[in-house]
Amino acid sequence: MSRSDDAHRGGEPSRVDEVNRGGEPSRIDDVSRGGEVSPSGRGDEGWSGAWVAERLGVELVGDDALTDLLGLALRRNPKRAHLLVSNVLGKHVPQSPSVVYGSGFALGRRVRDLLGPAGARSAVVVGYAETATGLGHAVADGLGHAPYLHSTRRPVPGVAQAGGFEESHSHATSHLLLPEDPDLLAGQGPLVLVDDEFSTGNTVLNTIRALHERCPRDRYVVVALVDMRSTADRDRLTDFATEIGTRVDLVTAARGTVRLPDGVLEKGQALVARHEQGAAAPTEAGQSGAAPTEAGRSGATAAEPGRHGSVVVERGRVVRVDLRWPAGLPDGGRHGFTLAHRRRLETALPAMGARLAEALPPGAGRVLVLGFEELMYAPLRLARELEQLVPPVDIRFSTTTRSPVLAVDDPGYAIRTRLVFPAHDNPADGPGERYAYNVAGGAFDAVIAVVDSTADTPALHAPDGLLAQLAQHTPHVLLAVVPSYAPAAPPAPERPVMLPEPLRGPAFSSYAPDEVGWLLQDLSDVTLEAPTEEREEAIQSGGAHYAESLPVEYQPSEQYQALFHAALETSAARIAHAVGVVTETVLAERSPRPVLVSLARAGTPVGVLMRRWAQHRHGLDLAHYAVSIVRGRGIDANALRWLADRHDPRDVVFVDGWTGKGAITRELAAALREFEEAEGITGFDPEIAVLADPGSCVRTYGTREDYLIPSACLNSTVSGLISRTVLRADLVGPHDYHGAKFYRELAGADVSTTFLDAVAAHFDEVADAVDATTKELLSADRTPTWEGWAAVERISQEYGIHDVNLVKPGVGETTRVLLRRVPWKILARAGAGPDLDHVRLLAEQRGVPVEEVAALPYTCVGLIHPKYTRGATGADGKAVAL
Repeated sequence: MSRSDDAHRGGEPSRVDEVNRGGEPSRIDDVSRGGEVSPSGRGDEGWSGAWVAERLGVELVGDDALTDLLGLALRRNPKRAHLLVSNVLGKHVPQSPSVVYGSGFALGRRVRDLLGPAGARSAVVVGYAETATGLGHAVADGLGHAPYLHSTRRPVPGVAQAGGFEESHSHATSHLLLPEDPDLLAGQGPLVLVDDEFSTGNTVLNTIRALHERCPRDRYVVVALVDMRSTADRDRLTDFATEIGTRVDLVTAARGTVRLPDGVLEKGQALVARHEQGAAAPTEAGQSGAAPTEAGRSGATAAEPGRHGSVVVERGRVVRVDLRWPAGLPDGGRHGFTLAHRRRLETALPAMGARLAEALPPGAGRVLVLGFEELMYAPLRLARELEQLVPPVDIRFSTTTRSPVLAVDDPGYAIRTRLVFPAHDNPADGPGERYAYNVAGGAFDAVIAVVDSTADTPALHAPDGLLAQLAQHTPHVLLAVVPSYAPAAPPAPERPVMLPEPLRGPAFSSYAPDEVGWLLQDLSDVTLEAPTEEREEAIQSGGAHYAESLPVEYQPSEQYQALFHAALETSAARIAHAVGVVTETVLAERSPRPVLVSLARAGTPVGVLMRRWAQHRHGLDLAHYAVSIVRGRGIDANALRWLADRHDPRDVVFVDGWTGKGAITRELAAALREFEEAEGITGFDPEIAVLADPGSCVRTYGTREDYLIPSACLNSTVSGLISRTVLRADLVGPHDYHGAKFYRELAGADVSTTFLDAVAAHFDEVADAVDATTKELLSADRTPTWEGWAAVERISQEYGIHDVNLVKPGVGETTRVLLRRVPWKILARAGAGPDLDHVRLLAEQRGVPVEEVAALPYTCVGLIHPKYTRGATGADGKAVAL
């Protein structure tokens, strides 16, 4: 008997039922007009997957509807050469909005039939960012009464996170769930999870695991346009459902698989490289792919002021349309969308559609409504309304996206053209390129760009921005802005009467008690360590956050210890100079008596040294504390409250060891904004002071050179015997500081004070040089260029990683990769000298290749093994189990 039972059979509730064959698989029903619509990508030009299939031997096998629903394209990725491109999703391929909305709505109707009236009324629908946000919303509409929530990659200050999970294969992996109503996901009814493509099941499995731990349910329904899983993947989800004692149903429009011939990865990579080289010039200019097409350029003129009642000319050919979006109506499901919201939207749509119709240029025959990344549903509904109001006009719908895909101008290829432009919504994960596919060459007489107000920034209107790129390919660009919905701030949490005083040595850490106070809780008696490989698999699979466990402490060999002492002897004066420069800059620009707050733990030795410098040169006895900050979780708010109670926040200077790509710099800025909004406490400056800023991410630094800082060579034994910080819900309560461990048992190997004393011994000899350098810096332009972030994005793309979190630039971060993560390979600047001796030794000990790169902006870069599992073999990453 098959491991996946037919949904119409009875049986045990802990199972996975597949209902993908309901209805006619070879068509998509247009629920708004009642007719039959062919969404096929074939037309007169053939199947839009033929180009890839012919060149790589990739074969799409499955239901009759499969090649109608899907085309093929290429992406640069070491694991997968092909990309499935949906013809009915409205993301990469402009499609009739009725077809796009109808495909999701029809799936929702099937879910309603599957669950029955009672189940449908108690269901909640969750869609995935960014591709399935509109599809999930349409499925919720098909259910009738179900509230809708989609995951997001946009943190929103003041909104508590109700859950999160990782999508390890994605270009941007972290998903947040930010419902305005915290009880939205707390019910007992069925949870319906909607994605565009069900390829391996990893994302759905991660989601169910994360949400089931918080609020167990008896039933889940997984909805996708296509199910492309292997037999092993189907068995894995079945086993998981049995393990947690729940039922999982599957509803899909079509099912199949992709057959890949031997050597397809290498052939695909070579094919991508060849076409990218040929398309490099037009793509970098922000134009279309391999063969740029300029469509609709003739007759391009600016609209006249006052020509349409609600239209105002803003600049050039771009015309702004005031939709008069209803006040307080959410722009989508980022924070939840209820039945009441749906009714308000349905009431307002006719008038908003009429305003768009009025703004269309006379004689327009083909119009594209272009949504924006996660903002798919609102533009889709506007496009569908417009389609019904102006039936002679061919209305199409698609959206911009984060995902980089190769464009090839061939009828048998799904992505014909590509527009490239900078991100314009100040994304939390940093700047980067964004894309609009199959717009250039589409012969559109007008394009209506629909964005939310968060994305209506100067970058959108810049000469290289989205609007300017669109204006090159259509004579009329209209802009409609939907207000970004901001939930009302929750009531301020009740504060505890008193927060604990800082921990100090020798009871906690090997530092002297006046050197640093740790605003942490002592978890020394808790077993938190896990093997490196086990941690890496859990982190990358989404099963755990890196801050929920600790790596086993690295015990250096005699050879490595000798390298540390040699590096300390040769670099101590250089470190002392950087310590002096950053401290003098802080004293001159930030505060005459700063409160040093180190980001534990890499920042702590630097904070101690800065305190020593201020005392040695100026007789200042500065307060110094260490606090926890966790990527993706923010800074310890209780520690900030304690600091604000005892010090002026304007005097606080946050200290770290070095910058890599600047992730912690961004994390701190976002966390402080959220803290200010939630607590009403202002004055904390997010500008970090660092010893070394090779990533050009901050203004306050000792050096911007990327060289060996000996405190990066070791873990706790150079950081006061303190572990990295821990944030886990069962250990850290709402009124607790983040946790850490004191490794008293490693006292015999402790070199924390040795490091401090060796550097401080050079303070006098570098004093004059420090004064000269500081004087130069204070009058120099130190504006961050974020070169490091740009380099990391480039490396992530060049090496097919597509996750900047797995690229760790600089000597310090590379050392951390080798000590605490599962390294894939090390990139070293050609000619790098002794600064990399310890890196080469660690790489040799762990069997990691070191690749010399001529034009590397850092001395070295560590690459974490992408998509790691303990079954992975080979340093090239191509044998990683998917």
